[in-house]
Amino acid sequence: MSENTKIDFIYLSEQDMIKAGVMDMPSCVDTMEEMFALLYKGDYRMAGSNSDSHGALITFPEKSPFPTMPKPTADRRLMAMPAYLGGNFQTSGVKWYGSNIANREKGLPRSILTLILNDIDTGAPLAFMSANLLSAYRTGAIPGVGARHLARKDSKVIGLLGPGVMGKTTVAAFIAACPNIDTIKIKGRGQNSLNDFTAWIKVAFPQITNIQIVDSVEDVVRDSDLVTYCNSGAVGDPTTYPIVKHEWVKPGAFLAMPASCSLDEGMEQKEVRKVLDNTGLYEAWYEEVPKPAHNNIPLVGVRCMDMINEGKLTIDDLEDLGQIVAGDAPGRKNDEEIIIMSVGGMPVEDVAWATVVYRNAIEKGIGVKLNLWDTPVLR
Repeated sequence: MSENTKIDFIYLSEQDMIKAGVMDMPSCVDTMEEMFALLYKGDYRMAGSNSDSHGALITFPEKSPFPTMPKPTADRRLMAMPAYLGGNFQTSGVKWYGSNIANREKGLPRSILTLILNDIDTGAPLAFMSANLLSAYRTGAIPGVGARHLARKDSKVIGLLGPGVMGKTTVAAFIAACPNIDTIKIKGRGQNSLNDFTAWIKVAFPQITNIQIVDSVEDVVRDSDLVTYCNSGAVGDPTTYPIVKHEWVKPGAFLAMPASCSLDEGMEQKEVRKVLDNTGLYEAWYEEVPKPAHNNIPLVGVRCMDMINEGKLTIDDLEDLGQIVAGDAPGRKNDEEIIIMSVGGMPVEDVAWATVVYRNAIEKGIGVKLNLWDTPVLR
């Protein structure tokens, strides 16, 4: 029997990704829900000895003898984020994350992302794809999964801090999970971003009949059924992170936080339910960074890890979204409880959504076929 050593893969540009359904948020929320069930069962792997690492990040010194070496400026990231996912996915992949906030001065997105999807048996590439939309939609879909299980079913009002890309996809996921939403309150830094977001929401979701531009973080939170902070900013001093105060929060509100956030003493109390998208991710982060960890990673879940170290919480006070999705822990228990969920972002999410989009592309004949080799020179 002759060997078939030829390896082809497909290249998917951003426009190819759109044609293959990368912006189908309801499908993305469904895919992330399926992924969380596998996460809870343990049918996945990410980097690190604990298999829960966010990825491998290249860091740069504050001072370097090499003038061409990048400086550790805001949102400067060069990171590889690998993962394997089992179940119906049976794929592996790695997202390469390049980011620099100064990109905006060049008319580029802050982050420029690509993903390689691989066959888990041979390791051969299946696809090389543009991943900015992939990453944005999988990130936004996680609050949607949370809202499906943890928000009040009659939720109507969204409060949003940060009307950028992450804000758009999170709002899209909230609406996919809570179809009665008709009001959104927005706080942004500049009028251009607010105008862009408002124009987008009117076209994408005409059922949102009440759009309010508000002046403070307090206004974002007060009277909102769903709250999300999707802002960006410097990391290092938690007193500069946007805060959530308990007195602002409406009884029954669900808060999903994929960006920097700090909590007042009221929100830190045990009666406020605290849900993590993957408990192992935060434990891995806590092992990897200097303490207090919240100074280095500004997410609510990392603050919870610091609170455990301070004796304010125990690990049993934290809930895991995968366990809730799998039905082994309760979702929303009543209409009055306040629930806050930390969204960390994981490469296993990228692999899940990339697999669905890749299979759509293959089925529809989308993408450019590329050849790795017919017969390898070395073997």
